[in-house]
Amino acid sequence: MKTFETTLTGTDDMIDGIVSQLPDSPYPETYKFDAIDNSLHIIIAKDINGDWIRIDGSEPYLLGWVDELADKIATLQSK
Repeated sequence: MKTFETTLTGTDDMIDGIVSQLPDSPYPETYKFDAIDNSLHIIIAKDINGDWIRIDGSEPYLLGWVDELADKIATLQSK
């Protein structure tokens, strides 16, 4: 899994975007979400304990996006 399309839940509407895996990261797994309308960018990664954390992205952002995106990544990895 290198790139896939997904949707995150925004405050007013759904946010369509592309998720890309970033292989050259110091973290075990790193992914970037870029909204198609350019309204949101977020980079999440698994830390050394296996917990998903936000390491970069646009402001403001919703705390739930990290978990939502991590769940979508996990679902695709399990297929």
